Amino acid sequence: MEYKIEMLWAGFILVALLVIFTLGKSPLFRVDRAGATIIGAVAMIGTGVLSFSAATAAVDYKTIIILFSMMIIVANLKLAGFFELVGNIVCQRVHTKKQLLLAVLIASGLMSALVINDIICLLFTPVVLLICKKAQCNPLPHLLGVAVASNIGSASTLLGNPQNILVGSLSGMSFMSYFIMASPVAVIGLITAYFVLSYYYRRELEGNCSASLLSDSNVHMYLIVKSLIVLILVLVVYITGYDLALASSLGGALLLITRRIKPNKVYSSVDFNLLVIFIGLFVIVAGVESSGLAAFVFEHLISSDLQNIGAFAAVTLILSNLVSNVPAVLLMKFMIPAINGEYWWKALALFSTLAGNLTITGSIANLIVVEIAKREQVHIHALEYFKVGFPLTIVTTTVGILWLYIN
Repeated sequence: MEYKIEMLWAGFILVALLVIFTLGKSPLFRVDRAGATIIGAVAMIGTGVLSFSAATAAVDYKTIIILFSMMIIVANLKLAGFFELVGNIVCQRVHTKKQLLLAVLIASGLMSALVINDIICLLFTPVVLLICKKAQCNPLPHLLGVAVASNIGSASTLLGNPQNILVGSLSGMSFMSYFIMASPVAVIGLITAYFVLSYYYRRELEGNCSASLLSDSNVHMYLIVKSLIVLILVLVVYITGYDLALASSLGGALLLITRRIKPNKVYSSVDFNLLVIFIGLFVIVAGVESSGLAAFVFEHLISSDLQNIGAFAAVTLILSNLVSNVPAVLLMKFMIPAINGEYWWKALALFSTLAGNLTITGSIANLIVVEIAKREQVHIHALEYFKVGFPLTIVTTTVGILWLYIN
């Protein structure tokens, strides 16, 4: 394949973007991840790598609609006090610190399987901090539990995190097909997380704990029931084979028909930065593909060994931690073999999510937990996270490889 100037521009833009995604911000300017994707997308058009019409056509609007609609549904659960209700259920059921850890893992894992794990971490982490404060126990193992369980739980469905939503949209695979494959790995992962955390924090988890109930002034059962019914209906409609973009948008629209909640409160809970990041990434990756850079790199650097599930998992694991999950999926989609494509899409969704537990920067969900904890003077250091994340990632990834191999 011949070298073209467009490849140079596309490569420069992609490398600059990946540097900012890895660091979290530009080392020179006040540019965050969302800003970097906007600049990168505009640069792809301005340098002639993509035409404006090609750039707009590159955006997978179904993925954007799904993300936005699910954020609307979760925003209603938040405003209804659903997460405070979950916190009170936990407080009523646990009597020891190990039971509290188990309850946190189960709650975080289950909720992250149904809706985007980043949002679960954003809303559930303050609840866990408050429970630990009332129970007078060290919050560190429980906060790590929120982070790792949100990644593991979200790996079990195509709704659990942004990259799985993207995989579901790009691949067209059914919800149940992926769930049947991934859920056993997630269950084993949650069990492993409990034993790993219990081992490393055995002293901190000794003894009993009793937390008083959280304030229920924000808990509105009518709104909680209404929001949960809509969420369940969206899942049922999706599982029965209807388009998730249609199902989720109808659910979000239905919840906006209300006399109890001001619309601005709902919109303020939507992560518009994430939506902007997705739109920009679609354009940038389309530029990399259109320029011929992707084909050039894969032709010269990527071997056929990636059709081995172990090698595929290793590359996904490394790339997801270098550039974050969503960019990794957009880049790895070029490596999906034409034969038995659904098998490899399943592997990509599973391993790119489990990779989030390897390092503290491996997942946006991890960073959300870390930042919220920091505000309460609870510091989670990279090495502290790694000693839990490394063995957990190795075990879950190995289980995933074996499970895919026998299936």
